[in-house]
Amino acid sequence: MELGKFNRLKVVKRVDFGMYLDGGVEGEILLPARYVPEGCEPGDEIEVFIYLDNEERLVATTLTPKVQVGEFACLEVNWVNQYGAFLDWGLMKDLFVPFAEQKMKMQMGKSYIVHVHVDEESFRIVGSAKVERYLSQERATYEPGTEVNVLVWQKTDLGFKAIVENRFAGLLYESELFRTLRTGMELKAYVKQVREDGKIDLILQKPGMAHVEDFASTLLDYIREEGGKTTFNDKSPAEEIYETFGVSKKTFKRAVGDLYKKHLIVLTEGGIELARG
Repeated sequence: MELGKFNRLKVVKRVDFGMYLDGGVEGEILLPARYVPEGCEPGDEIEVFIYLDNEERLVATTLTPKVQVGEFACLEVNWVNQYGAFLDWGLMKDLFVPFAEQKMKMQMGKSYIVHVHVDEESFRIVGSAKVERYLSQERATYEPGTEVNVLVWQKTDLGFKAIVENRFAGLLYESELFRTLRTGMELKAYVKQVREDGKIDLILQKPGMAHVEDFASTLLDYIREEGGKTTFNDKSPAEEIYETFGVSKKTFKRAVGDLYKKHLIVLTEGGIELARG
């Protein structure tokens, strides 16, 4: 049984206020009635998230929190007291971030990137805004072009720091961005290179012609679905291109050029049309 994570546990018995689950060496763990799945009976195994209630007792829920132990997330502060801040992580009990784990004093209503872990002394699930401490010091072994999940972390002079696959530090360079980013965004990115210092340079589009060819096929399908023509062309605003297709204007223009060279489209004053014949 792992605290702060999903576990598959067996139902031991039913009581008026819920069901007790077999927590192994931790004993029986309550699943309150509001979270008991319909039709659940003693002997069944169910997937539950284990955390601590307001009295520091182990408790189960079928709710899905916004983050688990060992992960990073951008969470909003619900309230602050003399001990620290309490962040909304999607459960009845808020996530506690002690003042000692804050880079700056957290404010109610604002959101912060935190790492969630079990405090070794108190056995509590807590958050920490001191993100660097929890990033891997190992050198990533990603190949250029590898698709990864990233969490946008903070703005820098060079661009945006990002957390790669809940483990590594990465950077998205301002000069290579074609859309607006903000702290807390979760998105797909591609590895440009792994630097000697272990940090990962990232880009938002698949590198090379493979991405252009993939999008060229998508664009051709789009034009067909639009009745054989579209008002998009190489003068269309980059923001509109991204909102519609999720690619940069550079990729859009290269794809148009590729389709044009293959005589699959014709360029008109009104946009682009499928070639006839």
